[in-house]
Amino acid sequence: MITLAIDSTAKAASAALLRDGKVIAEYTQNTGHTHSETMLPMAQAVMQAAGVTPGDVDLFAISAGPGSFTGVRIGISLIKGLCFGKGKPIAALSSMDTLARNLEGFGGIVCPVMDARRNQVYTAIFKDGIRITDDMLIPCEELKEMLAAYECPIYFTGDGYELAKKLIDLPNIMNTPVRLRLQSAVSVALEGIKSYNENKNIFTDTSVMPIYLRASQAERERLERIKNNE
Repeated sequence: MITLAIDSTAKAASAALLRDGKVIAEYTQNTGHTHSETMLPMAQAVMQAAGVTPGDVDLFAISAGPGSFTGVRIGISLIKGLCFGKGKPIAALSSMDTLARNLEGFGGIVCPVMDARRNQVYTAIFKDGIRITDDMLIPCEELKEMLAAYECPIYFTGDGYELAKKLIDLPNIMNTPVRLRLQSAVSVALEGIKSYNENKNIFTDTSVMPIYLRASQAERERLERIKNNE
């Protein structure tokens, strides 16, 4: 089975192609360039490296959010375009699950953290590989209170890594290897294959949707204007 995966939920962009669970090509960059410029060429590059076309792909996988509103929308639009009219399955995954996959095999607490501005993070808590909370949007202070209940090693991963390390100064916070802090399309692919085998979170090009935990800035501003005019 050929799996094409992408992640555009944060500043880093990542694309990967796997064949029967084996990594054939991976392309990750953290240059600050907009995902609208980079994601399609990156997806094309990993397919070209393997000599395949979108029609050859058996499973598409995407980190569908939460995360950057613009990045999430770009990723969903790209996957829809690559899949359009092909009837191929799409595994649309929580970015918390795909980030936690980066630290598969690490004991203790794995805590994905994505910077949501204003000292808030998108997060979830996993213990010994098992999810124990839903996806959350919470202040770092509140996450610190939750993590203080655990005495085992705690590992952060995600673009909120430095923020979390700064504001959550618990003695059992461990250092995560640099390579495992960024979004990884390989992790997206592996989580997508798992979901496909379990028939969970599988969609089509017409049904796949972003995962949001709050309204976009534009939507919040629109609601504020409505409230002020009442």
